[in-house]
Amino acid sequence: MKTKHVTHKPLWLSKAMMAAATALTLFVGSAGNCWAQKAEGLASTPQMGWNSWNKFACEIDERLIHETADAMVKSGLKDAGFQYVNIDDCWQGQRDADGNIEPDPKRFPSGMKALADYVHGKGLKLGIYSDAGATTCGGRPGSRGHEYQDARTYARWGIDYVKYDWCNTPGMNAEPAYTTMSDAIAKAGRPMVFSVCEWGMSKPWEWAGKVAHSWRTTPDIYNCFDCEFSPGFSTGLGVLRILDKQAGLRKFAGPGHWNDMDMLEVGNGMSEDEDRAHL
Repeated sequence: MKTKHVTHKPLWLSKAMMAAATALTLFVGSAGNCWAQKAEGLASTPQMGWNSWNKFACEIDERLIHETADAMVKSGLKDAGFQYVNIDDCWQGQRDADGNIEPDPKRFPSGMKALADYVHGKGLKLGIYSDAGATTCGGRPGSRGHEYQDARTYARWGIDYVKYDWCNTPGMNAEPAYTTMSDAIAKAGRPMVFSVCEWGMSKPWEWAGKVAHSWRTTPDIYNCFDCEFSPGFSTGLGVLRILDKQAGLRKFAGPGHWNDMDMLEVGNGMSEDEDRAHL
């Protein structure tokens, strides 16, 4: 592979890597311009933590989040700087009569406020997931038309991080859609990291710095070192192919605004040497 300038991303681990917990994500970037119009003082260094998707997909519940938070502390990951426990897609239940989003009552019977309290009690922070469309990639309720309502709900629960996806958004434009959610979070009364996840299609590095703390630069990662995988409508890129796409993006990243090359696949099927190189 030709040598290229690489802009690192937020970095998320995987349970296989922690021996009992899953999917860490380390976000690393390079300095650039100052941005405003979002919660300041967050993500001064690249976000680091755990995300549920690459290992568990929709098979998540509050017990898993408890065990993961416990493992991050016990394993030393928290002391090493991994501070976010991020719940990805499929935590949602339905909206109530007033349109407020509620967690799946079978998977999260204690509710998100209690879960946030547990994670905070471990000295960690809790992240959550939504989508700019009416439904998420997993078919759960998205935030379209409920952006301000959802942001207030997340603030009330004690959420620290919002990952915002781009499924089911026909006819929508990414920049105004993400700006709307950014404004909603800014007015919600609680500082929350805002992570744009529209797969780099609209060159978010050129506009997202003023509204978000990080933005995806590529399609989803796939657990291989050098491959491309296309299951239906989506594309998965291996580690090296994602790295190749970072050429020229370093200048857009810096404190409070980072390029995001998606989550780590460490422990999910590559060789030990490939895992080490990926990390």
